[in-house]
Amino acid sequence: MLNPAVKADLLKIESVFQMRHELQDAFFRALFQGVNSPYLVLEIRRDHIISDTLSQLEEKSIHDLKKQLRVQFLGEEGVDEGGVQKEFFQLIVRELFDSKYGMFSFNEESRLCWFNPNPMADISNIREYKLVGLLLGLAVYNSVILDLHFPLALYKKMMNVDIDITDLKQLDPSLGKGLERLLHFDGDIESEYDRFFQVDVESYGHVFTCDLKPMGSTVQLTNSNRHEFVQLYSEFVLGESVKKQFEGFREGFQLVCQDSAIKIFRPEEVEQLICGSSDLDFEALEAATVYDGGWTKDSEIIKFFWEIVHSFSYEEKKKLLFFATGSDRAPIGGLSKLQFVIAKNGGDSDRLPTSHTCYNVLLLCEYSSKEKLKERLLTSISNAEGFGMI
Repeated sequence: MLNPAVKADLLKIESVFQMRHELQDAFFRALFQGVNSPYLVLEIRRDHIISDTLSQLEEKSIHDLKKQLRVQFLGEEGVDEGGVQKEFFQLIVRELFDSKYGMFSFNEESRLCWFNPNPMADISNIREYKLVGLLLGLAVYNSVILDLHFPLALYKKMMNVDIDITDLKQLDPSLGKGLERLLHFDGDIESEYDRFFQVDVESYGHVFTCDLKPMGSTVQLTNSNRHEFVQLYSEFVLGESVKKQFEGFREGFQLVCQDSAIKIFRPEEVEQLICGSSDLDFEALEAATVYDGGWTKDSEIIKFFWEIVHSFSYEEKKKLLFFATGSDRAPIGGLSKLQFVIAKNGGDSDRLPTSHTCYNVLLLCEYSSKEKLKERLLTSISNAEGFGMI
């Protein structure tokens, strides 16, 4: 059995090989057919990020999608070496999951998202779910960790693994517990519950009554069929009620990942691959860190740095990681797999630490004291988004 980190390495090697193949192919095509970009280039307006991304990705061929991604925010300078695409994914995911679009519902109890059931969903709605799936596929292909909050059920469905009440309970704890009470109820269910194999779905102010099985309106819930009812209810909430939405999502994801090594991953490994891990082992990060520009692990400022970092709260460590890498989560395999670099940025100065998120590089001046280093570092990481990062 391969462990998740080895599987992730295989997938990354496969992606790099495919990108090089597309790069060579683009070069030869350019010789005979004229200009042909070797990259998947997206030119995005920040205030139209969804519409621009949707319209441009729909024009791309499968070969284009397999090229290395380059994002350009219009009107802004800078070449995307990885940092801009991290910011792009962060911004568009935040936008797509905003409640104003109504694509996903958010459960306050579990803090997880799910597709919004919409029996009236049309082609334009499905296009947007396809975009979300495609973005997930591109993130995996380009080794970008996303800030997503889906239940394990999503990754089970992506990998064609059956779902059950435990998955529903993770997404909606109250509903899951209610169905569990039904399974363990000692009395007469038919008289106590008085319901049929139907469920009401609320969507955009309308309530739709749906059968859980053919002729469900005529099938009474009883002690003998309650297990079937609970299974069908779970499958309905996580499957049938959002079938169109999920199929659009999966179609987009498979445009990039269908023939990749991702098929050897288990559902929980796919989740970790896409979302990273919240387990932040900074001891492992320290052991794996590389130093540049004159710093070594024995430099006084470096010793001060790690003493400060190890004293940080969990939230402060997340902020530091986000400031230096563009993500506050560890890659699959943990922080020891992160190629983290601390580079010297000159002598003592009042300048704040900066970072190259595209290369996971943190730049530190040779501050005159541990206290000054801590103050400057905390100022930087507390203002990380759109500040100090390159």
